[in-house]
Amino acid sequence: MPVNVASTSALITAAIDAALRGGVLVVLGLLGANLLRDSATRRSIVAVLGALLALGLMVQVISSAPLFEAEVGGPWQAPWVAVAVGNAALFWLFARALFDDEFALGPKHGLIWLAVAGLGFLNCAWLAGQTQHWPLAAAALRVQRLLPLWFGVLIGLTALRHWQGDLVERRRRLRAFVVIAGGIYMAAMVAVRLQAPQGRLTAQSASFDMAGLLLIALVLAWGLLRMPVPGLFFRKALVTDGPLLEKTAKQAADSADRSDPVEQALLARLQRLMLDERFYRSEDLSLARLAERMQLPEYRLRLLINQGLGQRNFNSFVNSYRLDEARVALAAPARRSSSVLTIALEVGFQSIGPFNRAFKAATGLTPSEYRQQALADS
Repeated sequence: MPVNVASTSALITAAIDAALRGGVLVVLGLLGANLLRDSATRRSIVAVLGALLALGLMVQVISSAPLFEAEVGGPWQAPWVAVAVGNAALFWLFARALFDDEFALGPKHGLIWLAVAGLGFLNCAWLAGQTQHWPLAAAALRVQRLLPLWFGVLIGLTALRHWQGDLVERRRRLRAFVVIAGGIYMAAMVAVRLQAPQGRLTAQSASFDMAGLLLIALVLAWGLLRMPVPGLFFRKALVTDGPLLEKTAKQAADSADRSDPVEQALLARLQRLMLDERFYRSEDLSLARLAERMQLPEYRLRLLINQGLGQRNFNSFVNSYRLDEARVALAAPARRSSSVLTIALEVGFQSIGPFNRAFKAATGLTPSEYRQQALADS
């Protein structure tokens, strides 16, 4: 009788685990397909990384099944394990692309993923069997098991960075979920795998793993698919052809024409404050300080700037005014004797480094190169 009870319990646990894995695969498949479609139509790095992450997690869901781990041999597991281990780095890259509007994907990021996935492949294919005889093999295996926790910390820091300056409300809420739920999930699973023999989960632990992953996948899918397209996929350049302040003012006027009188008055007051009073020059300007000056709650000001002016990030919004004034000053023959540092401090930057980086990201030129070209043209 006890044998029958144990057998029945094992069957129920296996059925629950299979159902949870099936649910996760369906959600990830739908999310990946939607992101893949968006990546093809909008050429968005966020969508591409999101689709790759969904595919990688599907591989992880299959390869982490207790039956798969028990029946498939080490060498055959290695490619699956490599993808699963690489998901930690891929999730970090996805979080950076989603939450950091200035993030640019480069070759170094591909090398990071390749190094992490390669470590997983090497451990599974060879080093895992050498841990009793080679201390370095045991250390490599422990590093692999700690990698999700390390990348989890990086993901949390990415989500927390510029949280206050994020003007996309749904993305702000998604940041909170990633920090809290993602941090708890990764820390819990790392702790369980460190204590498990050979890092393999028990049937019950595997089911809890899938339950947590299903919850995270559902919330991420709901948040990403409901997020307004400009909030997820579009990245506006800080500086374009022509004076940005004039374009911003025109955009505000067009937006105000379509809004109610209260919205129109608030946009007009904001434009006067930024264009006429040059409030963007203020030292240590923050959303809270601007909201206090506008006599508005912070959430109301975020909504006004995001929906009324199409801006996604407060720092980018402020820097657009600063960089436009800097462009005018650098191109003016009368300001030829003013140093780049003087102009940077004058428009509101606190040091030359951030000014140079922001200016080149916006124009493709350093301030000195821009000045030389503008003065030569004039």
